[in-house]
Amino acid sequence: MGTDYVHGYTADETRRLTDQARTLADLLHGSTRYPAGSRVLEVGCGVGAQTVQLVTGSPGIDLVSVDISEESLALAKARVAAEAPGARVEWHHGDLLELPFEDRSFDHLFVCFVLEHLPEPQQALAVLRRLARPGGSITVIEGDHGSAFFHPRSDDAQALIDCLTDLQALAGGDALIGRQLQPLLAGAGYDDVRAWPCTVYADETLPHLVDGFTRKTFIAMVESVRERALAAGMRTPAQWEQGIRALERSAEPGGTFHYTFFKAVGLVPGGAGPCG
Repeated sequence: MGTDYVHGYTADETRRLTDQARTLADLLHGSTRYPAGSRVLEVGCGVGAQTVQLVTGSPGIDLVSVDISEESLALAKARVAAEAPGARVEWHHGDLLELPFEDRSFDHLFVCFVLEHLPEPQQALAVLRRLARPGGSITVIEGDHGSAFFHPRSDDAQALIDCLTDLQALAGGDALIGRQLQPLLAGAGYDDVRAWPCTVYADETLPHLVDGFTRKTFIAMVESVRERALAAGMRTPAQWEQGIRALERSAEPGGTFHYTFFKAVGLVPGGAGPCG
């Protein structure tokens, strides 16, 4: 399943993903722990920002990390070697719908920031289910751009967020997928699905979140689609700069920013086992 990664494969995007993973490590991954010796499949590992969180949070697991981009895999390998030396990771280049693994060959599945880019996310979840043993678990994490709100309120800034959402839809994805995780997993055949919000709120009393999330994660993500939005005629260069300036005010003293990620865990039918 080829995907059009709307943010692009650039050095700036690699930095953004790194900042996001580090800033949100506890929020998104604090409850994800796998027993040593577990075989875990990470689908869509990208540049390895989440891979590092997995192997450091659950030392001793046997991790298999897959991505459709060979360039991203090379960056992920280098990152894990530098930041988590000694971690047991197998790397595979491939399409998540055509993975060469035996049925029931993993204890747990981990999918983070992948479904938002897929045209048929429920189909992908159903295909992955066969790879996990009965009673094994799946953990899914996704954002939801509809949850972004900020002060000072600005129609110019909101227009840029709408550009991001619309461009992702044109590329075959869904930037509002976070709110859909429970029904998607249930519809794909997983049992005992639980989903919950993971909310980020930043103001001047939380400077690490203002810098790490508002500026370096969210505003940087909006900026990553500038050329696409301009080429599509969604905004003019002047309108884009005006919107970015308005969005940046939420990261200044007196500004606030809110965003919600969603995390869901389900069980593979046929057994009882702990969720990751």
